[in-house]
Amino acid sequence: MWFERTRPGPFPRLAGRASYDVVVVGGGLCGLLVALLLARGGRSVAVLEARRIGAGTSGHTTGKVSLLQGTKMSRVLRRNPPSVARAYVDASREGQAWLQRFCRDHGVVTETRHATTYATTRVGLLRAEGELAAARTAGLPVEWTRDTELPFPVLGAVRLAGQFQVDAMELLCAVVDAAAAEGAVLHEASRVVAIERRDDGAVVRTDGGEVRAGAVVVATNQPVLVGGGFFARLQPQRSYAATLATDWRPRGMHLSADLQTRSLRSVRTASGEELLMVGGSGHVTGRGSAVERLDRLLDWALATFPGAEIQHTWSAQDQSPVDGLPYVGPAVPGNHRVQVVTGMDKWGLSTAPAAALLIAADLLGGEIPAWGRALRSWTPREVLAAGRALAVNAEVGWQMACGHAGRLFASNRPPLCTHLGGVLTWNEAEDSWDCPLHGSRFAPDGKVLEGPATQPFR
Repeated sequence: MWFERTRPGPFPRLAGRASYDVVVVGGGLCGLLVALLLARGGRSVAVLEARRIGAGTSGHTTGKVSLLQGTKMSRVLRRNPPSVARAYVDASREGQAWLQRFCRDHGVVTETRHATTYATTRVGLLRAEGELAAARTAGLPVEWTRDTELPFPVLGAVRLAGQFQVDAMELLCAVVDAAAAEGAVLHEASRVVAIERRDDGAVVRTDGGEVRAGAVVVATNQPVLVGGGFFARLQPQRSYAATLATDWRPRGMHLSADLQTRSLRSVRTASGEELLMVGGSGHVTGRGSAVERLDRLLDWALATFPGAEIQHTWSAQDQSPVDGLPYVGPAVPGNHRVQVVTGMDKWGLSTAPAAALLIAADLLGGEIPAWGRALRSWTPREVLAAGRALAVNAEVGWQMACGHAGRLFASNRPPLCTHLGGVLTWNEAEDSWDCPLHGSRFAPDGKVLEGPATQPFR
């Protein structure tokens, strides 16, 4: 539904050679915020986007800006000490406050809402109660309630007041305008195919030109071409969303703690009509039927809200980090000239501004905030997540083996992913080839839609 609004751009394709202090790879919210802050700091900056600004996760968000993030705090505390969880909350709080100030200063409408993590099943209740304890441990002023506005039975809910929701495309347009006003240069249809490290920086090559830069920031959802093995530390998640015309719309932002996740918020169309937005049915990219997942969400929505009419459907891809926290900083330890931002885990609207502030402080020589340790790309706490990393990569190995075994007996052989050779699966819901290993996605003609792959298949 966001694409019914005015979109940023179009911007020209990179052609020939150029030189900048910093090149940002990826034209989503995080990359654009990094470009804005660095340009404000006096650096010459170029943003290279392979498709259109906002074509990825930032243009497919649900638009919630909340410090209560489903059951995330429980996951964070399973693999990190309480001090790190509190630092993550501080980072998210700083990011949320920065974004709210930016929206106020640039005329972007925000709608204040309370947020809940609610339960409708016994398993969900246990998870919600666990999130209540985890959120309090992490320093969030949450409360427990059984009185929600939801029009179906709820066993209990964690509630946090004072959060907000935003129009994704209005926000992206404002950030693009602000970055351009500070001198940042934006290029669309400019897919990066190589990043060559040099002693004095890097050379970034696209399919139409090349740029020399003193530093490179890769903000492409899943990092590409930088090493560091981030594909082995992330699990790509695809989830679904829809808007419906119905008599009931919530005054809050709600997300279930049940095993079958359901998200609800209200949203206004470009013409001012208020709709209900629902989301959920997430799964690892390339594994299982996308059509079945989307149908399951729509069936639930139509059964829960009789008489509702579906207006839009779409999906988004996010990266879930094995230790529960984003990775922001050097792609490889000790080299600050090539940095990454990844692992937002569906909560990039609050985390992306914090990540951009951290990157800017690093590259501009500023003071690193105390909460920055919760977002760092390389920390000793990785050891605590080793078990989860092993499990995730064991699943990848199994998918690789099963895919190639099935391919031997298939009448029409599926194509292979150009990242690590995984057997692609056909996504009927979106007419794309999806990789069940690390989430690369391709158009029917083989062109790359999402990384870590950067080369089309043939």
